[in-house]
Amino acid sequence: MTLTFESLRARERASYGPLDRQAPPVQPIPTAVAVLLAALLLWGISRVAPATMVGTGALGLALGFTLFHSRFGFTSGWRQLVAVGQGAAIRAHMIMLGTATVLFGVIFATGIGLSGEPKGLVAPVGIGLVVGAFLFGVGMQIGGSCASGTLFAVGSGQSAIVLTLFGFIVGSVFAALSFPFWNGVVPQGVPVDLRTVFGGIPGALAVSLLVMVGIAALTYVVARRRTPPPVERPPSATGIARALRGSWPMWVGALVLAVLNAAVLVVSGQPWGVTSAFGLWGAKVLQWFGAEPQNWAFWQVPANAKALAGPVLADRISVLDLGIMVGALFASAVGGAFLLHKRVPWRIAVGAVVGGVLMGYGARLAGGCNIGAYFSGIASFSLHGWIWGVVALGGTWVGLRLRPLFGHTNPKPADSIC
Repeated sequence: MTLTFESLRARERASYGPLDRQAPPVQPIPTAVAVLLAALLLWGISRVAPATMVGTGALGLALGFTLFHSRFGFTSGWRQLVAVGQGAAIRAHMIMLGTATVLFGVIFATGIGLSGEPKGLVAPVGIGLVVGAFLFGVGMQIGGSCASGTLFAVGSGQSAIVLTLFGFIVGSVFAALSFPFWNGVVPQGVPVDLRTVFGGIPGALAVSLLVMVGIAALTYVVARRRTPPPVERPPSATGIARALRGSWPMWVGALVLAVLNAAVLVVSGQPWGVTSAFGLWGAKVLQWFGAEPQNWAFWQVPANAKALAGPVLADRISVLDLGIMVGALFASAVGGAFLLHKRVPWRIAVGAVVGGVLMGYGARLAGGCNIGAYFSGIASFSLHGWIWGVVALGGTWVGLRLRPLFGHTNPKPADSIC
């Protein structure tokens, strides 16, 4: 029988301890490997970077642990909303965004930070944003994951998503190559900080929260018109066992992710991001093979040149990304859920690579991904974060129509669960 993406997921769910009240035993070898990798990661960071970067690495581990246990759905959330009108995940997004925006507002107002004055992620609103967010929206549906989802899925052993990560890196390299076009020929646009537009943090915060409440209310309106199937609520252990080994309610994941993003801002000086590291990794690999990406216009930008010249473990986003993968490995192993897919259908494999390329390329054009642009951008009071979300939703609509070509199916109104 030919495996589909959904049958791979079903097999994965069948083996996941967090979905069972009686979780399978801790997997000792993957757990030991995860602990060793975490120790080596933090030790390696301490050798080349200040203590705040070690703290950033620890927060990356916590993000991976949280993403795995909450299975926080960016890709699936947009898919469920567009396909059948199920807005539960989008409402969880609003809880996460609202909490983070409040915390970011306090941090910006007080200037609390361990790495100098904390700075938000505010990016230009221009053609690149629109094109990049649309490509990302398409790519995450045919690739099967978003940026953060790719990292925690790789850490938990999902082989198909390794191909998505590969595509991410390739797409980021192509985006660096095309930097002169998007930053020279195409009009750039200007950053729009809502704090400036609405007279400071209180005004920007009030407007942001009002929009989030409106979006949450709109999902209920959509649900009444379309009557979507309910969201799957997998059984799980209770008490401490649930916290360490079980699946978390989505709202818990939303709150924890918001707090961790605020902690990243305080410790590292900037919010959580993901995809800029992929271009760096690709450039480093090219250098190993004798290429000279350092001569590209993108890598001659001072900040980029500094990152390329330095060690990977001195790069803030790389440290977070590596931490997420190791944290997810630990979480899945402790939960008895680490699973390697031994065989990936060719259409799934092609979709994973193509989707990753679209996301890697699009993220660089758009000034970020579902984390750097959507999550951290909105929490930083950047208009580009809101526009990114709207345009990515349009890309999701197109991506849903392309998914069957790559062996995926979409939620249907007649489904018993979503």
